Amino acid sequence: MIHDRIDIRTEGSEACVHLDTYILNITDIFRTQARPLIIVVPGGGYAHTSDREAEPIALTLNAMGYHAAVLRYSCAPARFPVQLIELAKSLRFLREQAASWKIRPDKIGVLGFSAGAHLAACLGCYYDTLWLREAVESKTSSMTSKAISLVSGTAQAAPAPDSYSLRPDCEILCYPVITAGEYAHRGSFDNLLGPERCEDRAWLDRMSIERQVKTDFPKTFLWHTMDDHSVPVQNSLLMAQALAAAGISCEYHLFEHGTHGLGLADWRTHSGVGDEVSEGAAIWPELLRTWLDRWAVED
Repeated sequence: MIHDRIDIRTEGSEACVHLDTYILNITDIFRTQARPLIIVVPGGGYAHTSDREAEPIALTLNAMGYHAAVLRYSCAPARFPVQLIELAKSLRFLREQAASWKIRPDKIGVLGFSAGAHLAACLGCYYDTLWLREAVESKTSSMTSKAISLVSGTAQAAPAPDSYSLRPDCEILCYPVITAGEYAHRGSFDNLLGPERCEDRAWLDRMSIERQVKTDFPKTFLWHTMDDHSVPVQNSLLMAQALAAAGISCEYHLFEHGTHGLGLADWRTHSGVGDEVSEGAAIWPELLRTWLDRWAVED
């Protein structure tokens, strides 16, 4: 396994930001050489990134036969779009490493939990904006001025792509933060936008994923629980509705029981103090495996 820690920081990043890789050792004995890779984006309300939604998820993906990487992105007091630039840079870096690490560059997905799912979905919405591409490529430009273009209406589409794309090839959204509207997890948006922007309706609309889904959003695997009292289930319902309206392929699983922050929903990611075990929801990794195996062989 190639287990490495990559400095993925950009202007405004926290010192702790990095990308951990979990690249399978693919030798000549295997019929399948280059394999898909999934970038894991832990949750934490944009206040921290959860250990329970990081390495255990990467190792589970490895056991399914997929390469994985975990992004530890910037949280408060760092503000949007620093986190999105870090994720986009991570995806670009992994596509650049595709040949040497035997990664399929056309099969790199993102898997996010809670606020991390919001960040993953932001990439699916904004990957083709000129401001994001310029921010990923630039070492000196101001992130603040690039972000303002989102609200001012100058966030035009990027020019024709070159040898890489910032578009994820699939989205896996686990009990996701989606809306900044009636059913919002307010703490996430307070941390993401800061006091200057968290009450700005234009910014809240831009951060409401259900309002930003377009017809080129990646195909999506989505799951949630009815018992989630932190991030209301209406978040994933709104996302499923937006995907359906845009004609995007989506598999959506809604489980009856399970608190927020389940991780794998079994003993492997149980904190020892919470109620993060749900027998019903614990089947989600196997459901995901079936979905990923279909996705992996699609053109």
